[in-house]
Amino acid sequence: MIRHVTATVALLAAGTCVVGWTSRATAQTVQEHVHSSAHTVMPFDMTKTVHIFRMTEQGGVQRVVTKDASAKEQAALIQQHLEHEAERFQQGDYSDPGMLHRKDMPGLKELQTGGSKIKVSYLALPDGADAKAE
Repeated sequence: MIRHVTATVALLAAGTCVVGWTSRATAQTVQEHVHSSAHTVMPFDMTKTVHIFRMTEQGGVQRVVTKDASAKEQAALIQQHLEHEAERFQQGDYSDPGMLHRKDMPGLKELQTGGSKIKVSYLALPDGADAKAE
């Protein structure tokens, strides 16, 4: 069960979905912060992609795909990014989600201390990629 929750937090942290994070009395919302800072972590254009998070019995899947199937350059950037992140997550390195969602992101501390126990895999898709955590 702990592994399932940790895997779920990892997937949510890796993309743009933010759950349960409280702003530090700033005028900028969490979603605004993520969108304005996304380029520091993700090389693809956020306005040209869709992030989908699906829970599974074993953990979850993060899928990032292009909105336009002909946007091959965006698909390649998605694939490059998710493959790199899957490798880092497999090693317990969750620094990118921490940078994007801030250091007090719920579950980040747990991921940093026990996240290497989660099996993370990568799958290229014609229009993007999947990162699967179990």
